[in-house]
Amino acid sequence: MVHVLSSRVLLRPSDPERARAFYGEALGLEIYREFGSGPERGTVYFLGGGFLEVSGRAAQPATDTLKLWLQVADAAAAHGELLAHGVEVLRPPVQEPWGLIEMWIADPDGHRIVLTQVPADHPLRYRP
Repeated sequence: MVHVLSSRVLLRPSDPERARAFYGEALGLEIYREFGSGPERGTVYFLGGGFLEVSGRAAQPATDTLKLWLQVADAAAAHGELLAHGVEVLRPPVQEPWGLIEMWIADPDGHRIVLTQVPADHPLRYRP
């Protein structure tokens, strides 16, 4: 059995500085640590129960198989904040048939990100 102690998503952007501006400034993710030097240095962001590492440089275009799922406390507030930071919202917050409120954005390389709000009455919040 694999005993996982921590986890992180590794992201290799086509433009590291642009990606750091998006994740650190536009999304406002807090930095866990930084390493290396120069334009391709690494930055690791807190991502709820895990981490997002932006480091290196992609040699090929982004894949559409990677999606990030980020839970937020208030999707409407996140929507307003992202618009104020110039982030293109692919789909504004909508309550899905399964009860979650979801909004879609993309990072500068086109990686899709869903910001999800779990309403107070949703079964995910139910604790027997």
